[in-house]
Amino acid sequence: MKKGINIWSFGDGVSIKDAIATAKDAGFDGIELSLNETGELGLEATDSELKDIKLQLADTGLELAGLATGLYWSYAMTSETEANRLKAIDVCKKQIETAAKLGADAILVIPGAVGVDFIPGSEVVPYDIAYDRALEAITKLAPEAEAAGVSIGIENVWNKFLLSPLEMRGFIDATGSKFVGSYFDVGNTVYSGYPEHWIRILGNRIKKVHFKDYRRQAGGLHGFVDLLAGDVDYPAVVAALQEIGYDGYVTAEMIPQYTHHTKQIIYNTSGAMDAILGRKG
Repeated sequence: MKKGINIWSFGDGVSIKDAIATAKDAGFDGIELSLNETGELGLEATDSELKDIKLQLADTGLELAGLATGLYWSYAMTSETEANRLKAIDVCKKQIETAAKLGADAILVIPGAVGVDFIPGSEVVPYDIAYDRALEAITKLAPEAEAAGVSIGIENVWNKFLLSPLEMRGFIDATGSKFVGSYFDVGNTVYSGYPEHWIRILGNRIKKVHFKDYRRQAGGLHGFVDLLAGDVDYPAVVAALQEIGYDGYVTAEMIPQYTHHTKQIIYNTSGAMDAILGRKG
């Protein structure tokens, strides 16, 4: 398995160039970037700007571990508002296009939500309606993903939706496309289940993996902690990943960032991942 770090793990305002340099220095194989509304890697990024990012990666020998985005919290494929749903689909198309140009083989997609507790005023959509809307959208997007050679990875997040590995598996299979799979987040399952169970049930549907850790006793968003400081049974997780033959990127998404000496979380995470993956004695 390859070791990656998500750009959200860095301090606010850190440039892609600086994040790449730090990730390389910390010993990562790749970095996962994020498509944003505006900025360095925004929805309106030009081919020239994307080419520059590719060159920055090539110059350091770092790979692009994947392409995420936080825009699905603002634009949901399950929204009660049609304009919002259409915007979410456009975001996904742009994400596929951008990933293809940057050389990523998978994107992280949140297919909508039934409700989101940590976003004040978030709309609540009836579960069955959310399911139908999400499935329709992802099924329509799948041919574009296949044409670009970029897989859509559905992430399990705190969206009160696709709450079990059996349901996630069924949703993925219902799209009928091998270019739709799971962007499996280890830490996000811990409050209600066991990641090693999810891994075995999802099997080869897993396209990418996020590493986080979570302490159940803390609860809520405060439960997310440094790798190896929480309740994730990482030996069991690694064993399950090996059992299904997964050899792609495991990418740390370290939220929240450190308040002080923000770079240190990158180095601490790299060391923890070496221990988890057996890279050090």
